[in-house]
Amino acid sequence: MAEDDTEQNPFTRPGFIVGAVVVAALIVAAIVLTVINLNRGNDAAPPAPDPSSSATASAAPSPEESEAAGGASVCGLEGVELTGNVTTAPAAEWAFVRTVAYPTSPEFGPADLGPEGYPTCFQHSPEGALFAAATALAVPTDSALVQPWINYALSTGPYRETLLAELGGSSDSSGVRLQVVGFRVLSYDGETARVDLAVRGSSEGTTITASTVYELIWEEGDWKINANSATPFDFATIPDTSGYIPWGA
Repeated sequence: MAEDDTEQNPFTRPGFIVGAVVVAALIVAAIVLTVINLNRGNDAAPPAPDPSSSATASAAPSPEESEAAGGASVCGLEGVELTGNVTTAPAAEWAFVRTVAYPTSPEFGPADLGPEGYPTCFQHSPEGALFAAATALAVPTDSALVQPWINYALSTGPYRETLLAELGGSSDSSGVRLQVVGFRVLSYDGETARVDLAVRGSSEGTTITASTVYELIWEEGDWKINANSATPFDFATIPDTSGYIPWGA
């Protein structure tokens, strides 16, 4: 009976995980990648990057790269903060991708659209990283946006091709409802950020609350999912939202 219940639970099916998140996207985008990585089990780990690639990735940035790392967003969104945190819920207007809301702000982003219509361009700040992570939760719920968005949203890095291959295809997210209910910015140094979103999801009468942690990196003037990590996000159910700053549509 327990096995049958597991099979019927919508939150244990790939359709929820992928449709709800990229994954990565992404938990849908975010969740998507997270669950895939968590379920690798005994699968062989991705091949390690060759020494020359690792050396290149870990080498100190050139003056030009450092200057770019401190720059504003690719679409000219003003404001750069290389340190700090987000301690109160930022004001936001909430837009939707299908049934999933994501925050928008003229200050923090998204301030532009990709060729296929997915939202892009976030401020180089802790708030910009937060808005980017929350947007990554919503975009993958639209099967038409998942592939072009993930091509844009994944940074360069030794795991990019592996993650792209794992995220190929799409799943039906109909009947799934997701909403951000809180957040924590776990770390921020201007180059990278770790953002923890408290998300409530429901489907077919079942509701869960989950923590989805996104590993982000500032690259080419925007926040990207950090493909220097084999697991750029994490997903786990949580009993409640204690410790999170309330936020949501």
